Amino acid sequence: MLIKIYGSAIFGVSAQTITIEVNIDTGGVGYHLVGLPDNAIKESSYRISAALKNVGFKIPGKKITINMAPADLRKEGAAYDLSIAMGILVASDQIVAEHIKDYIIMGELSLDGSLQPIKGVLPIAIQAREEGFKGIILPKQNTREAAIVNNLDVFGVENIKEVIDFFNEGIPLEKTVLDTRKEFQDKINSFPFDFSEVKGQEIAKRAMEVAAAGGHNIILIGPPGSGKTMLAKRVPSILPPLTLKEALETTKIHSVAGKMGTETSLMTVRPFRSPHHTISDVALVGGGSYPQPGEISLAHNGVLFLDEMPEFKRTVLEVMRQPLEDREVTISRAKFTVNYPSSFMLVASMNPSPSGYFPDDPNNTSSVFEMQRYMNKLSGPLLDRIDIHVEVQKVEFEQLAEKRKGEKSEDIRKRVLVAREIQNERYKDLPISYNAQIGSRELEKFCELDDTSFNLIKMAMEKLNLSARAYDRILKVARTIADLEESQNILSHHISEAIQYRSLDREFWNV
Repeated sequence: MLIKIYGSAIFGVSAQTITIEVNIDTGGVGYHLVGLPDNAIKESSYRISAALKNVGFKIPGKKITINMAPADLRKEGAAYDLSIAMGILVASDQIVAEHIKDYIIMGELSLDGSLQPIKGVLPIAIQAREEGFKGIILPKQNTREAAIVNNLDVFGVENIKEVIDFFNEGIPLEKTVLDTRKEFQDKINSFPFDFSEVKGQEIAKRAMEVAAAGGHNIILIGPPGSGKTMLAKRVPSILPPLTLKEALETTKIHSVAGKMGTETSLMTVRPFRSPHHTISDVALVGGGSYPQPGEISLAHNGVLFLDEMPEFKRTVLEVMRQPLEDREVTISRAKFTVNYPSSFMLVASMNPSPSGYFPDDPNNTSSVFEMQRYMNKLSGPLLDRIDIHVEVQKVEFEQLAEKRKGEKSEDIRKRVLVAREIQNERYKDLPISYNAQIGSRELEKFCELDDTSFNLIKMAMEKLNLSARAYDRILKVARTIADLEESQNILSHHISEAIQYRSLDREFWNV
């Protein structure tokens, strides 16, 4: 007898329905699995055999042929155990399941018949709804994630016996229902860190506000213990809240990577990713023999924090240049190409020298040559993509001992939101959303300078020996500062503040 069961395969951050055809005939004995399965699927026969035996069923001693179509698409992982097992039971007439074709069935089996959670549930559920399936049957740990998708019945099970009884005896399964919008709104302002906890560092906090308002990449330069990491961790709390569309995009990526917790349904706050400096280039941008999203994609719609940036391998930093520009990463293989979104805000930190201190600090023991070599670890093209460079000075004892709390993230965020709304209105007819994305053509149109501002930036370029690439960056940042003040025109004090945020371009650093 031939039976068809439906599962799903992950391809990039979307899913494709897989038809699992199970045919059983009496002409011999064997178990044949075809359709480009990987080793985890090939080993499924052992898990299925033990699981069925432990719930009172068995794999028949006949010739079993299982085809996973389309046959030219590689299938990965143990998530097909449940669908293959159900196919074998129906094809061998051990159970009756008239409506099994109406459901996507996925789950990894344990030897006792219980189910283990799987990856990529959200894109699978979205695809199931688009293709008109009545429902989806999954391990119970994955149901909250799948229940985000409306107009789809989501059933969570703990054991294969529950699925068998559902189809064979009509015993109903418990449907998981989730109010996505309510859950999203309840947790949208939940942050573990707040800017009010940061003592001193008013200049750095202001630079963070400007960066958040314009979507600018930022690098913090300062000695150890000055609060660079502390400041970076609080950036998500002042960024605009995720829209529901952005939340779904971000959740899909984390779902495919298997980073969603069992109690989590929808990501409600912007992600903050902080990879260690020993990370490989594949782990950062994504890829591998079975491509998976990397850290830059897991930071999509959020923040990627590179602590001690010069300590990262040069190759790792350089492969990040193209995704920073295109806001997506393309993984190419001989037979297929996968795209992962990677629109993130880069926050980096570094010491000013190998010894950790500024050149004029008495504690600095680094020679001029050592300092130059340390700075050269960051290439010009990479620095070209970082709009704001800000020095973070050591916090004095009086500031640390002060009992008064600083400004709350909530108050800073209100100003950021006003600036973002101004930018959304300005760029509504363009394929850009905020100031960091504007190109040279938009700079001429939206960043016009009066004579005073023009003379100021000209003098800065000459006196401070600013590089040519600093010019565009100063204009972009000045545009954001003007937006924070709700000023239609860029004024001289906006240019003046923007010039301060180009530390690495100054002659002072090229010692």
